Amino acid sequence: MSSVLGIDVGSVRVGIAGSDPTGMIASPLETLPRRDTRLLWSRIAELAAERECALAVVGLPRRLDGSEGAAAADARTFAGELEARTGLTTEMWDERFTTVAAERSMIEQGVRRRRRRESIDSVAASLMLQGWLEAQRNRARR
Repeated sequence: MSSVLGIDVGSVRVGIAGSDPTGMIASPLETLPRRDTRLLWSRIAELAAERECALAVVGLPRRLDGSEGAAAADARTFAGELEARTGLTTEMWDERFTTVAAERSMIEQGVRRRRRRESIDSVAASLMLQGWLEAQRNRARR
């Protein structure tokens, strides 16, 4: 397995995580501003090239009942644009509760509020990607 990018799409920021080449561990990489589209797309393409990624897992923010709303539609649109701009294959993955889990983890580690705000999106992306990686390993065992 090659490295995989995990992307948490927000309305203000986009969190990016990456897996190791073995597909065992996801780590936060960067948080990018969503408004600066030139920087956003060029940096994602750079990260994918540096890490030799062919796949990006994009977080799908479902509602508690499992349905999809405007945020999910936005994530799907982002994934389509990501494929068109970078050539990466994209896969959607449920990312409910990843931001909450990321914040709790960072608070437990004593990370100050300002630092949490700067990196929470990439930490949430890594939690989402880790869930996807574990699901892939479980499927392979069956």
